[in-house]
Amino acid sequence: MAADTSVDILQKVLENEILQTTKVVEEHLDAEMQKLDQMDEDELERLKQRRLEALKKAQQQKQEWLSKGHGEYREIPSERDFFQEVKESKNVVCHFYRDTTFRCQIMDRHLTVLAKKHIETKFVKLNAEKSPFLCERLRIKVLPTLALVKDGKTQDYVVGFTDLGNTDDFTTETLEWRLGCADVINYSGNLMDPPFQSQKKFGTSFTKLDKKTIRGKKYDPDSDDD
Repeated sequence: MAADTSVDILQKVLENEILQTTKVVEEHLDAEMQKLDQMDEDELERLKQRRLEALKKAQQQKQEWLSKGHGEYREIPSERDFFQEVKESKNVVCHFYRDTTFRCQIMDRHLTVLAKKHIETKFVKLNAEKSPFLCERLRIKVLPTLALVKDGKTQDYVVGFTDLGNTDDFTTETLEWRLGCADVINYSGNLMDPPFQSQKKFGTSFTKLDKKTIRGKKYDPDSDDD
């Protein structure tokens, strides 16, 4: 009997919270509707103009990104071009790869998808064997490695697949989450809940991660680069 009473009380509490939340939302909507009703034609016209300006600005920003090579995943001819590429874009993801490394091909497939989705970020690749100076400077020792660049400075690295569930079968969403942790793309998901295919498969260390820990992570010299 006591258990049933506790359940009833809990149910009533939950129902009350839902009703309160619904009431707040309805009041907010009513206030917005009332605000619109009270606007005169001049105010409505100014509101319309502000929205049009915002849309125009967003479109101009998109065109600027596209003109700088955003929206596609492409190869940089040489390490000299790397500096110009990162200089002209705020956010850059550069994949250091090798033709004979199978996992670099896996990374290519995911980056091709993300480049089209996140045009706010530039996605490029650079042959590590043709870039000895950069690899030495950035301490690129394992392939594939992603150098995550913000405002012209390399802030973070994704080395191998360790941060991606430690499997060749990681999803594009998992890589997207990892880039979101580095704040190099506009990520709309929950950074504290990585979208691994099977958390049980990868162990508890990948179920909940500290965003700050992820951002400060460097590379693992023991990662497999076969």
